[in-house]
Amino acid sequence: MPAASSSSPQGTPSLGPGEFEQIRKLAHRACGLDLRAGKEELVSSRLLRLVSGSGYGSFHEYYRGVVEDKTGIALANMIDALTTNHTSFLREPEQFAFLRQHAEELARGRSALDIWSAACSTGEEVWSLACLFADILPDLTTRVWGTDISNKALRIAEEAVYTADRCADLPPAWLTRYFEPEGGAVRRYRASPALRARAVFRRMNLIERLNWTQPFPIIFCRNVMIYFDRPTQEALVLRLEQVLEPGGYLFIGQAESLTRVSHSLEYVQPAVFRRPRAKGGRWRPSW
Repeated sequence: MPAASSSSPQGTPSLGPGEFEQIRKLAHRACGLDLRAGKEELVSSRLLRLVSGSGYGSFHEYYRGVVEDKTGIALANMIDALTTNHTSFLREPEQFAFLRQHAEELARGRSALDIWSAACSTGEEVWSLACLFADILPDLTTRVWGTDISNKALRIAEEAVYTADRCADLPPAWLTRYFEPEGGAVRRYRASPALRARAVFRRMNLIERLNWTQPFPIIFCRNVMIYFDRPTQEALVLRLEQVLEPGGYLFIGQAESLTRVSHSLEYVQPAVFRRPRAKGGRWRPSW
């Protein structure tokens, strides 16, 4: 039984050590999130609105409410609040330049090309990929599958409406060709119907079994593993390998590394790996 939670002088619930440990373990079990010591203030600030807004008097009461909610909605809302959904159009442009160089190779012999954006957040990565392939291979049927654990982020991604400042990194030609301006006090743009037809969104938890019926030639799984501990990272990379075509490419975040993770992928360039066409051994860290 955790220690009773305390309150601030204003009566605001405060997060005690026992409650932090409960929430930390729940987040790890639910989605692999690694909330290490030192994250107490972050967890408290991000969950306080849910605690107070739902009428709970303490973080322990809130935790019990999440655990006892059989619908899973409370847990999904907790994960939404704890995860960071920061992204942008053409983020880490070197990877999009790499794809532009290798697009024809990847499309050779195909009538359609499926790409997986494994943690698509609010959708900018999906629409960047859709624009890129519509631009360089307009006659190829391209479909980008965007998945994320956050329902809130997925709703934004599916709506595909972004303010002008969020679109600042898009080439002007793309903004004209693939987006439509929307009126209002704040200038916004929405992905065109033709571009939206190139994307499919669904909620997916990356620490669970990946139920894809066929492998992908391109997988983007960027800036996700930085939130996982090493065993969770290793398990995720193995699952990604299993749904990556031989010869297919895996893109991770520039701040991420597979150096400490056992895998059978070939290093191509920073944050880009390829599944070998011939079966080979697994690379294992030496420590």
